[in-house]
Amino acid sequence: MDHMRHRVVLDTNVIVSAMLSPGGKPARALDLVLTGNAVLCHDSRILLEYESVLTRRKFGFDHAKVRNLMILFMEMGLAVIASPTDMVFADESDRKFYETALSSGAVLVTGNIKHFPNAPWIVSPAEYIKECGVERGGG
Repeated sequence: MDHMRHRVVLDTNVIVSAMLSPGGKPARALDLVLTGNAVLCHDSRILLEYESVLTRRKFGFDHAKVRNLMILFMEMGLAVIASPTDMVFADESDRKFYETALSSGAVLVTGNIKHFPNAPWIVSPAEYIKECGVERGGG
């Protein structure tokens, strides 16, 4: 993955963590997308979940910042028409991330590895930034 623009799907928990802790590993994963070093793959289901979760009152995120982030995701990202899979998920809301990553050949970055099948392209934020060669101290 080093030094090339690769495709990535970010689970919503990664984006929430990135916004809550700007110095952490999820934030570094999001930074790769925002700096254009990775292409965020998404479908309409993912964008709807991002917006729905990020505007929840409990997080207190600035709605203008969330809107700007959503615009960036749409402008810089790659819209994918995901092929359905008949795989069973413990949490059906995880299906869209799996299907989008599988359909686009992307790496799926999630804080909930256990919710997904064991596959080399499904990684934690820490594994992802290590593979991308951007791991630094802290976080």
